[in-house]
Amino acid sequence: MSEVAKLTLRDYKIELPVVEGSESEVGIDIGKLRAETGAITLDEGYVNTGSTTSAITFLDGEKGVLRYRGYPIEQLAEHCDFVEVGYLLMKGELPTKSQLDTFQGKLSGFRKLPDEMTGFFAGFPKDAHPMATLCAGVLAMSNYYQRLLDVHDGEKVDEAVMRMLAKLPVIAAYAHRNTIGEAPLLPDEKLDYCRNFLRLMFAKKGEDYEAPDELVHALDMLLIVHADHEQNCSTSTVRMVGSADTNLFASISAGILALWGPLHGGANEACVNMLEMIREDGGNVGKYVDMAKDKSHGFRIMGFGHRVYKSYDPRAAIVKAACYKVLEKLKIDDPVFEIAQKLEEVAATDEYFLERNLYPNVDFYSGVLYRAMGIPPKMFTVLFAMGRLPGWIAHWLEMHHNPGKRINRPRQIYTGEIERNVVPMSERG
Repeated sequence: MSEVAKLTLRDYKIELPVVEGSESEVGIDIGKLRAETGAITLDEGYVNTGSTTSAITFLDGEKGVLRYRGYPIEQLAEHCDFVEVGYLLMKGELPTKSQLDTFQGKLSGFRKLPDEMTGFFAGFPKDAHPMATLCAGVLAMSNYYQRLLDVHDGEKVDEAVMRMLAKLPVIAAYAHRNTIGEAPLLPDEKLDYCRNFLRLMFAKKGEDYEAPDELVHALDMLLIVHADHEQNCSTSTVRMVGSADTNLFASISAGILALWGPLHGGANEACVNMLEMIREDGGNVGKYVDMAKDKSHGFRIMGFGHRVYKSYDPRAAIVKAACYKVLEKLKIDDPVFEIAQKLEEVAATDEYFLERNLYPNVDFYSGVLYRAMGIPPKMFTVLFAMGRLPGWIAHWLEMHHNPGKRINRPRQIYTGEIERNVVPMSERG
């Protein structure tokens, strides 16, 4: 007999099925709870609620484990490029050489934006945040590719996926170029995914540009460590919006907006700004640690702690190691990186941080590395979106392939006024 959880609620005694995942994670299926008892569960922020089963990503926050389709993030970051990892997330297996060549060829052929979209970016003010422009550009694709919006047509969905993957980096680079007053460049089909993006970002019109290998490898790694992270805020948003059979372009644009929040993807930009503030104030790390521990002060150290990880974020360790390599190869002496390391050293021995399981997360060092690569702070979250894209797509596809898919519709516990009668305006005093 399958294991069950027994619940007693007032006059009801019911048995709820227990679901166990492939990594021995245990969940209680409450699908029939309301029908049998009239009650629902209440879980603010969905901290203890599983919204679905998924075969894409496994993470263990207590042990600091992160795996895509069973592969440890450390191995993927060392041995694969971003396109390989994107293929893995969406299709379930790492590609063969032939499969990868075909996949990359399709991506290269789909890079160019419709001619009408080129002038789209010039319509935004120069100080527009690139995340707003990115979202608008992705959503606009719903207009330019209306024939691909049917979520039940497999061939059309496949093409929408490839166009989404191919064009988002181009939109991202154009968003940046608009803020610096540079005209957009046409993508180069002969360059690989990351080299093409860096060229679109940094090349001057009419000049040759070849991205340094150090930057290409660093970008590949950064995109890989951000590629998926289970049911986070933006991924859950993509799934929720997509559950209404909303097309892929619109669903991804919703995920971009969720990622923009400073408590989610925007944290890397906020983290670098914080480190820069400490540097400008003389680099007194101890002062800011004391401020963070003082509840009356309101200062918060960005880049420490995570909703899931209660140990060192494995992605942070990978990015920190890359910071050493890239800064050394580019001969950059960055005081912000030094401050970040000092801050981590202090936190590693401070009871306040240890008792609360506050360790560096991926945002703490990723901004430092982006900065060393010449990426401006407003583009940090855009790069996060570029990395997270294959994860969003993988979850969107998985949801639509799930025979038990239903439109997402959370319940609530109402705490407002009980029924009352409307008083005519003349009697309200």
